[in-house]
Amino acid sequence: MDLGELQATIRATYGVQDRARGVDGTFAWFVEEVGELSRAIRREGHDQQVVEFSDVLAWLVTLADLCDVDLATAAQRYAAGCPKCEASPCRCAVADPARP
Repeated sequence: MDLGELQATIRATYGVQDRARGVDGTFAWFVEEVGELSRAIRREGHDQQVVEFSDVLAWLVTLADLCDVDLATAAQRYAAGCPKCEASPCRCAVADPARP
């Protein structure tokens, strides 16, 4: 499934609820899910990590949809590599060792 298909599926499945909740409420859920992902990465096994990554992705897709952002278009920013230095692999860290 590509990002466009995922966004359409999430919209069809949860769109009514998402619009009723709004951006602020949805962002709060997204942040909560990121916290659960953090816990899974630090303390849980791979299977739980997969669950939490999928939840974070779904909430991110929901937020993008509520903000009228097409994630497939947004992802194109990285299509050629690093959007800052335009290299792949990124050369920014070579110029700035503090950059992750």
